[in-house]
Amino acid sequence: MKSGVLYISFLLCCFLLLLDSSTSLPLCVDSRAPFTLNTTLGFCPYNGSTCCNTTEGAQIQKQFQLMNISDPGCASLLKSILCARCDPFSAELFTVQSSPRSVPVLCNSATNSSQSKAAVQDFCSEVWDTCQTVSIINSPFPPSLQGQTGGTPVNTNATKLTELWQSKTDFCHAFGGVSNNESVCFEGETVALNNTGTPINPPHGLCLEKVGNGSYLNMVAHPDGSNRAFFSNQMGKVWLATIPDVGSGGQLELDESTPFVDLTDQVYFDSEFGMMGMAFHPNFANNGRFFASFNCDKNKWSGCNGVCSCNSNVNCDPSKLGADNGAQPCQYQSVVAEYTANGTASKPSSAESAKPTEVRRIFTMGLPFTSHHAGQILFGPNDGYLYFMMGDGGGSGDPYNFAQNKKSLLGKIMRLDIDNNPSAAEISNLGLWGSYSIPKDNPFSEDKDLQPEIFALGLRNPWRCSFDSERPSYFFCADVGQDLYEEVDLITKGGNYGWRVYEGPYLFTPTKSPGGNTSINSMNPIFPISGYNHSAVNKNAGSASITGGYIYRSRTDPCMYGRYLYADLYAGAMWSAIEDPENSGNFTTSKIPVSCAHDSPILCDSIPGSSLPALGYIYSFGEDNKKDVYVLASNGVYRVVPPSRCNYACSQEKATTTTPPSPSPSHANRWSNFSGYMFLQLSSFLLLLMGFV
Repeated sequence: MKSGVLYISFLLCCFLLLLDSSTSLPLCVDSRAPFTLNTTLGFCPYNGSTCCNTTEGAQIQKQFQLMNISDPGCASLLKSILCARCDPFSAELFTVQSSPRSVPVLCNSATNSSQSKAAVQDFCSEVWDTCQTVSIINSPFPPSLQGQTGGTPVNTNATKLTELWQSKTDFCHAFGGVSNNESVCFEGETVALNNTGTPINPPHGLCLEKVGNGSYLNMVAHPDGSNRAFFSNQMGKVWLATIPDVGSGGQLELDESTPFVDLTDQVYFDSEFGMMGMAFHPNFANNGRFFASFNCDKNKWSGCNGVCSCNSNVNCDPSKLGADNGAQPCQYQSVVAEYTANGTASKPSSAESAKPTEVRRIFTMGLPFTSHHAGQILFGPNDGYLYFMMGDGGGSGDPYNFAQNKKSLLGKIMRLDIDNNPSAAEISNLGLWGSYSIPKDNPFSEDKDLQPEIFALGLRNPWRCSFDSERPSYFFCADVGQDLYEEVDLITKGGNYGWRVYEGPYLFTPTKSPGGNTSINSMNPIFPISGYNHSAVNKNAGSASITGGYIYRSRTDPCMYGRYLYADLYAGAMWSAIEDPENSGNFTTSKIPVSCAHDSPILCDSIPGSSLPALGYIYSFGEDNKKDVYVLASNGVYRVVPPSRCNYACSQEKATTTTPPSPSPSHANRWSNFSGYMFLQLSSFLLLLMGFV
């Protein structure tokens, strides 16, 4: 009996963990974040934030046409049901009861609703009453769901609902659902939730403390979850530092004379070149694997021997490019290499140094020009793949249109599988740029005419990307503009972010096009969720250049919680963007004041004649294992601290000392409440079985 009780208790605990209300459901059916279209879909009546591009909208239209529905009333209902996949709210209803569903959960109750209307119509009954005797070829109401109601369909090859289902009750039992305070359902049109929340006001200001004097380009929290992090500079040195607690008055514990690893012999360093990124394997604490992304000079290092990205496959002849800033085409190259901390300590998690000996070359590619090569690398939190950000290769206006060319890896975000090593023959046959495999679900992995490494395209120079730690499907990248606009993009698999047809939301007209042009009508651009015009920053400081940051998920500043923080390289301004309403794909942006705490562990200098801290250049942002956010600037390392330390008001600061504020209400939250309700029901049922009730 005791073992039975323990077993059932274990099941209850597991179920409770599965129903953690902090976990929000995926937004679109395929777990992509919604994106913004600049036009209305041709068939489905959605525009703005949506889960469908025009190609997917056309596929839905074809599916509808093949149904060959003769009755106009039934056809209208079926169209609304199929098109629900494109709506950011309704799309979630394809997954909440079984996975996958062929249709969303249809409302079949007239009870009061938490949706936009006071009472929800009995839409499931309406579908049955209107379509029950209408022939629907390839019906989205498959008889396979009949097992849920215990009946047997009359004819599994039939096309009418009355031939597939015994009654309206059985039909709505399988496809219907109640709309109440715990969940929502589809009633034939866009799901619109009540906006009962208070207006989302921007923070009064961002408070920083200076914890280090060093100048670093990258920061990566130690994968073991400790209070340590790796910092690297552009020249190629990596340090392991211990981070002090917020409010302790401590500084970064880092010995500049003893780097964790020194790669300066391999790295070519100049103003636009150097070590651009580093990433530590998610299982680094056990396997010791880490990776560096850097530039090399083939005239100075024999290991700098990649294929030129300007080649006949992309209609580019390197002999016609000429020298750029004194360098020949593809003299400089982008490299991703693997190293190991094994052998320098009893276990990798305790290693304080690593050898600069390359274990494996992941990637090498020659660069056509001397700018716009990005280079950040990071591991996807959900899939474990390595994401590699690559700029358009340089040249004013991307003259060879590399960013839109799907045979080129320039102007792309790549996704690589570095855990499955290909053979030399596979590398040659597939035309890979190094030792990696292609994830099977990469958007172009099955098209032999396109580069299978591509995850997203149409970027100019993505400078700092990050995943939201609470919603890993939200992948943010800041992309540096050219003449007018700096943008923040919400990256989705296969997404096209417009460059060089668009610069942010503006059409771009290139001055030179030896590589040809891309027609506006041939692409489905995804427009920025945030950004700023160059005129919004101090022109005296130089041209604007965006530096991407993080969705703030720390408890330290509760008024910043849930906001995406980013800045301009020239430290003239910082912005925060928040999704409003939550899970909509629509972001509201605010410019926020920045100050340095008077009790900062290291004294902060101020810009003469200004209250702004003298940060210098803002190179990057960082995030530690406690989700505190750092600004990596040329004048030092700064951490976001409680706003009261800079005399900024935050009504939530005192009330929220241990837990961050709750997200705004949404249908995802309601489903979490419903999950809690189901947990209580299951608990009662199990207790009944045990004889306790």
